[in-house]
Amino acid sequence: MADSAVPGRTVSQPLLIRARARRFRSVGRLLAVRVLGVLAVLLVLSMVIFALMHLAPGDIVKNLLGNRPSSPEAVAAIREQYNLDDPMWLQYLKWLGGLLTGDLGQSIRLQIPVADAIAQRVGITLALCALAFVIALAVAVPLGVRSAAHAGSWLDRTANTLAVVGLSAPTFAVGLLLLYLFAYYVRLFPVYGAGSGGLDTLWHLVLPAITLALGLGAIIVKLTRTAMIRELESDYVTSARARGIPEAQVMRIALRNAAIPIVTGASLVLTFLVGGTVLAETTYALPGLGTLLQDSVLFKDIAVVQSLTLLVAVVIAVIALLADLIYLLLDPRIRRGGTPA
Repeated sequence: MADSAVPGRTVSQPLLIRARARRFRSVGRLLAVRVLGVLAVLLVLSMVIFALMHLAPGDIVKNLLGNRPSSPEAVAAIREQYNLDDPMWLQYLKWLGGLLTGDLGQSIRLQIPVADAIAQRVGITLALCALAFVIALAVAVPLGVRSAAHAGSWLDRTANTLAVVGLSAPTFAVGLLLLYLFAYYVRLFPVYGAGSGGLDTLWHLVLPAITLALGLGAIIVKLTRTAMIRELESDYVTSARARGIPEAQVMRIALRNAAIPIVTGASLVLTFLVGGTVLAETTYALPGLGTLLQDSVLFKDIAVVQSLTLLVAVVIAVIALLADLIYLLLDPRIRRGGTPA
């Protein structure tokens, strides 16, 4: 009997290897298609963003010079710097080549390379977004789970009310309200600025992060509640309860199965922070990318506006791609069959 079992395993092993290889190839094709799609979208967006300089009202040179004296020498220098005497398609290729090599141009307003201007401020924005995302997840996921477990109760109604308020309230209005309550009236947090580094900077970012987390957390609460209710109404949960499995363990099983829509949804709504950061940084006077973008738009610093707009597009595209990858990793059906998500 042992001898007959060994050949069976010997025969099935190559089949198992080939099946796994097919799954990897299928998932690899899905990822390759999505990466190519993201690159195509970014290429089109780069064309649109570059065209903004030519579509802006008024003379391009005047827009680039701003309020500086427009002597013939200055006009010639600007035309040479931005290759304005070349055909538009050649200007675009040179601009795109500079982006790919890290040359983002020169800031007219700040008189420094655009890459340096972004590098000086990106740390504040990344810290703010990370802190807001952590706060939103830490509060919204448990609240959504408890809301689903007690559907129809006062806790559920309160969570839904808070979610609606968080979704409806504008970021700047929430920021001003929190500033008045916790920075001016109670004076627990600083009113503006990014602090002097380290824990002081983190303390300055708490209130702006809470402002952003309210809107983001409201979406995650809704996603978590909906996913958990669907799982708790499933047959396997009813069967587990009938077998006497403790409720805490049943909730853990349901949450694990609901993790796919929660995680992928949270990854996608992370893009909410990209737009909300501009308003939050303006409200709290934080020297981040949001205020840099606002000031550059006001002063018509086109090189900075172009670079920041494309950077935002790249971040959103990468987040969406990571969400697809997380979905592929969490859903075994896709790994087995390669079914598109």
